Amino acid sequence: MATIECGLFRGRAYQPNFIPAFRNSKKRAHGIFCLQTQTAPSRTQRIMEGIAVRGEVGGAGGAYSYDALKRLDRLWSNICSVQPVKKEEIPAVVTVASGLLGGSEMAGKAVDKFDVLVCGGTLGIFIATALSRRGLRVGVVERNALKGREQEWNISRKELSELVRVGVLEETDIDETIAAEFNPNRCGFEGRGDIWVEGILNLGVSPVKLIEAVKRRFLSLGGIIFEDCSVSRLRVYDDAAVLQTTDGGIYESFLIIDAMGNFSPIVKQIRQGSKPDGVCLVVGSCARGFEENSTSDVIYSSRSVELIGSSKVHLFWEAFPSGSGPNDRTTYMFTYVCPTPGSPTLEELLEEYWNLMPQYQGVSLASLEVLRVIYGIFPTYRASPLPARFDRILQFGDASGIQSPVSFGGFGSLTRHLGRLSDGIYEAVTGKFLDSNNLSLLNPYMPNLSSSWLFQKAMSAKQQPDVSADFINELLYVNFWSMQRLGDPVLRPFLQDVVQFWPLTRTLGLVMVTKPLIIPSIFRQVGYPVLLNWLGHFFLLGCYTFLSTFVDPAIRPLVDTLPEDMKYEWNRRLEAWKYGSGLDYEL
Repeated sequence: MATIECGLFRGRAYQPNFIPAFRNSKKRAHGIFCLQTQTAPSRTQRIMEGIAVRGEVGGAGGAYSYDALKRLDRLWSNICSVQPVKKEEIPAVVTVASGLLGGSEMAGKAVDKFDVLVCGGTLGIFIATALSRRGLRVGVVERNALKGREQEWNISRKELSELVRVGVLEETDIDETIAAEFNPNRCGFEGRGDIWVEGILNLGVSPVKLIEAVKRRFLSLGGIIFEDCSVSRLRVYDDAAVLQTTDGGIYESFLIIDAMGNFSPIVKQIRQGSKPDGVCLVVGSCARGFEENSTSDVIYSSRSVELIGSSKVHLFWEAFPSGSGPNDRTTYMFTYVCPTPGSPTLEELLEEYWNLMPQYQGVSLASLEVLRVIYGIFPTYRASPLPARFDRILQFGDASGIQSPVSFGGFGSLTRHLGRLSDGIYEAVTGKFLDSNNLSLLNPYMPNLSSSWLFQKAMSAKQQPDVSADFINELLYVNFWSMQRLGDPVLRPFLQDVVQFWPLTRTLGLVMVTKPLIIPSIFRQVGYPVLLNWLGHFFLLGCYTFLSTFVDPAIRPLVDTLPEDMKYEWNRRLEAWKYGSGLDYEL
């Protein structure tokens, strides 16, 4: 990295390599000079450039190089910029044409025709396989080679078994893809205590093996994969959509599924460059040389707020054994921020990570061999899930914003919603309910997802705090302690990203009874507008719980007697009640 040192010069040139800001040939005067110097590379750069890095793959966390880190930091800097993105600067990837495809200039140009085309293969291959299994002709477009990243995904066996239930995997595939299994799992709060659970995020799944297994099944079902090509443009007609790729391919499909993640160009067009409402910044590493390596940290909360760069942040940690070796361990450090100028960069967070991780894990950095450096930006919006903006185009996975604004667990969210979405998409395609209104029913409002925004706000450090620096840590401990006292029906759903009305009500009640003095600090931390907004979602969470518990059983027999279009609409409504209240989750 190069820096520019600036100062004043008096009279003649100060050094041979100075760069004067102005010159005056007639007289000597005070002026400004800039001296080009080189600074030593950061510790992060030295570590990352000393690691052999394989080719990048798609999906969050699929890149490990220092150059990729700098690219992502530049993107993050643009997101944080005070200058709003001008609408005319956002590429219009999707255009809408009136009339039928057969009467357009694109008629007959498509080299292949599909029922469904999925853009983005890392998570898109799962929905593509589920739809292929139902007999639809499906293609997948992936900008890289379609393969999983080296770093493992953490999940519970119950969630992973959903892939078998939907038909994406065979039971025998599950054990082959599990790289590590560990128990017990800790929720720790520095200086206050620990809570231990079993079977929560206790599997390390190899994305390389998992995606390869799903890919094999997809191809065996007749699916087609187009690798190393990106979406160039989409044109939507009344009867079909035409996708053009950067390698010149032209494909026709009844439905396009956008599974290109948080930074999908289609999502960027829909959101018109609006800033995310919240962002989770994650850094970490997988390293070799740990001694005790049989337990995991689901979450470990730091005691106080830290100053990184010019921004105050509260730091959280996760740690898991890695399947690459008995002494290999992955540790993550993450924080919740609002994207504003001065927010810490990923490289700044990594510099702090190298300082703090040895103390957190009780090791010296010198005793570890760093195998991979991990980093990511996970944005989310209050307006989520994202309704369909265009006919024949549906957002899926992270692109839809359906992941929790607290955990940002894209893979866990996928396993939970895959069955619901594969059923709904199949009905939409076969029934030709592919207008934006009908597709929006597949990404409905979910009050349990919206109510999670309060938790993210409570876990974000205020830049001008009027509460104790230990408040976030204390609040989390009180809540987790209350959930543990109330038992598995309360604690386990929350740890697996499922918010339910009665467990949440019982937890809040116990907190208010046992720790009433913490309530004023909560008001100061999150603010009255956020609390009022949350109360609305909390009320609707109760309504959805009532509707799914009592109204659904009463009217479900009648739904099957309705005309197909009304049946499709009511099926989606019943699913919204069930999933929006968290009642899809069972212990």
